[in-house]
Amino acid sequence: MRAVVVREFGQSPSVETLPEPTCPSDGVVLRVEATGVCRSDWHAWAGHDPDVTLPFVPGHELAGTVVQAGPYVRHWSPGSRVTTPFACACGTCPVCAAGQHQVCPYQRQPGSTDDGSFAELVAVHHADTNLVALPSELSSVVAASLGCRLATAYRALHTHGRVRPYDEVVVVGAGGAGLSAVMVAQAAGAHVVAVDPSPGAREAAAVLGADAVEPAGTPEETAALLTKATNGGAHISLDTLGSPSTAATSVLSLRRRGRHVQVGLLLADDAWTALPMAWVIAWELELYGCHGMSARDYPALLTAVAAGSLDPSRLVHRTTTLDDAPAALLALGTPGHEPGIVVVTP
Repeated sequence: MRAVVVREFGQSPSVETLPEPTCPSDGVVLRVEATGVCRSDWHAWAGHDPDVTLPFVPGHELAGTVVQAGPYVRHWSPGSRVTTPFACACGTCPVCAAGQHQVCPYQRQPGSTDDGSFAELVAVHHADTNLVALPSELSSVVAASLGCRLATAYRALHTHGRVRPYDEVVVVGAGGAGLSAVMVAQAAGAHVVAVDPSPGAREAAAVLGADAVEPAGTPEETAALLTKATNGGAHISLDTLGSPSTAATSVLSLRRRGRHVQVGLLLADDAWTALPMAWVIAWELELYGCHGMSARDYPALLTAVAAGSLDPSRLVHRTTTLDDAPAALLALGTPGHEPGIVVVTP
């Protein structure tokens, strides 16, 4: 099969011919029909993720068709169209038994612990726990956006943010995850303010219904603009990029008793990021991390998509080929890169 391969961190990946993946006894092999290019893939390529070892195939936002199922798989067979969360839980440990699959200590991740979906075929472990059936009317290109950015934004806002109509929501960073958050918050009836240095990203956020703000110097200065734009501060703020300055901006933009959700990854030198904790204590702010969404929680998201309140097709900026996937991956590290989600169709 053909696949994108990273052989050295920070060096250009190559498209190579690799052996087809072995089907796990409790898993499946999927023919990849579409896979999103995500900033998490860029972090893996850059060597920021300690779980990634060389060489590896990136990619974790995927949609495809089952071509082989292991002998212990009960619910899936060849021909099933599916997607999967990026965190594939074991389904049997105490954490999973408590319903928290997204933080399973034994999880496996395509594109991280295992070869990913920048390929014609990909193996997915623990299929009965992790696969999600795709409705026939949902294209694979659009479905590829569900598995990481849209699902994470949905859970960040509904589970952690507890978003309600007329809430003030700040989204720091208007890339794929940020635009997903804008869409989810808008669908919930909230007023959304998005902030991003890229004019293209701000325009994309405005098209989705957000008031778009350009950053102004320090996190304190940007937060002052956001506080004004949200009539005294946000009820919910999300850092969807992941940097010390964007995380601080998100926290400082909250009103008293507000809720910050960290969606963007903070890795490598940013793993121990300082936050304005005096502010957190004095204003009784809530801080959450959001590590995606488990397969068992997808029905509500898919129901919203089917009802038309969420339209993931508006998040897809363009599609590209496997041969061009390395360039699309490297572009995620470039300031002002194209807005929205780029989807590879192997």
